[in-house]
Amino acid sequence: MLQSQPDSVSTDFPKQLDIAKVAIYGLSILSAAMFLFLPFVNLLHPSPWQRWMGTIHGCGSLLATVVAVYMGHLAFPLLRGVGKILPQMRTLTFWSTSISFLAIATGNLAYMRFRAGIEFGGASAWLKENSPLTQYIVAEYHELTPLFTLPLGVACTWILWKYGDSILAKENRPVLAATCVALMAIMFFTMGGLVTGLAIAKIKAL
Repeated sequence: MLQSQPDSVSTDFPKQLDIAKVAIYGLSILSAAMFLFLPFVNLLHPSPWQRWMGTIHGCGSLLATVVAVYMGHLAFPLLRGVGKILPQMRTLTFWSTSISFLAIATGNLAYMRFRAGIEFGGASAWLKENSPLTQYIVAEYHELTPLFTLPLGVACTWILWKYGDSILAKENRPVLAATCVALMAIMFFTMGGLVTGLAIAKIKAL
């Protein structure tokens, strides 16, 4: 009876592994929630343009980045010939392309305000006067490279749906390799667009 008491007491307390697992999952969920909450910080900005344009474009670009990064990471095992993820990749490329279009469309909406004249408080004109390197390097990169995600996404979506499982065949390996490289490029272009957009907004808002 006395020997069974410590065993019963020990089962009442969670194991260290369980505590670590709960902590890891909790921190992961909290970190993801804070990251996804990032676009809504624009709602606190004094500029009305930044409040609504920045929030809309921020939500679109952040969602596009999350999907594109997940898709880009799956391109690595696909390049090695892991066929079980092909159905998932076909769905991801379709949705990534659709959300990229949303991010680009909302970006063009914000771009109209960004390119306003200095007399109207346009960010581009202000950057040319006060931080030329930001305008001619960071802003130009942000304006151009994310646009490549749309045609690349359309091409990858068409290829994956057109070839189906036969893309893993030996004779189609060059097509598979080119598609996976394009998917990785989409991931890097999207991440670069998000980072440069945050950098521009940090220096000069809409």
